[in-house]
Amino acid sequence: MSERITAFACEDNGEPDGTNATLTSPISQDGRPERSNTYLIPARHGRAVRLDQGQHLKIINTYGTQVCDMWAFHAHSLREFLSMEHVRPWLNRMTPRIGDPLVTNRRRPILTLLEDTSPGIHDTTIASCDIYRYHTLGVEGYHDNCADNLRMALKAIKLRTPEVPSPFNLWMNTPYKPDGMIDWLPTVSKKGDYIVFRAELDCVVVMSACPQDLVPVNGKDCIPHDLHFEVS
Repeated sequence: MSERITAFACEDNGEPDGTNATLTSPISQDGRPERSNTYLIPARHGRAVRLDQGQHLKIINTYGTQVCDMWAFHAHSLREFLSMEHVRPWLNRMTPRIGDPLVTNRRRPILTLLEDTSPGIHDTTIASCDIYRYHTLGVEGYHDNCADNLRMALKAIKLRTPEVPSPFNLWMNTPYKPDGMIDWLPTVSKKGDYIVFRAELDCVVVMSACPQDLVPVNGKDCIPHDLHFEVS
């Protein structure tokens, strides 16, 4: 029993269940951005970017209908990361607002939300889609997913996540109905809406243009679209 527990404790959750071009298309070898660039996150794919403390990250909902799963890891210890479970009690509400600090699993700010041109409808409760989610929706074989995009985006810059934290789902519209059920609705953001964060720690932020095409979170037509981002 003790040998099995030890073996389990040594495992991590860093290997993707399949691959796409996220694995081979980092913005740079180490994820460091050029400040003058606007970077593409292709539909269904992910990207990682390194931020120094004080830098600003602008994520752009280019088509207005796309959900972005976002994670942030402390650059010097990936076991410390942006944690939605800790953000909610820290803020004493479900969704961050402009000016709010976003905290890690060690309860210290890693990002601050500075700007949001959308109506502010985002999700902090839904786990990132993964291969198992798509299997429950009837998919056979592999389907691009946000959990693997996280793993691959980090591997592309020679990092590895020990686990897949619950993401901050930008622009995702999943309200609770009066009977307690979750509604899976299209975004209420518009073309060109953006959100800006300031890094409070040296960190690595990963963004996934969610591949969900079976429920209408990425618009009524269920078609994922590109996102863009900039660092200043």
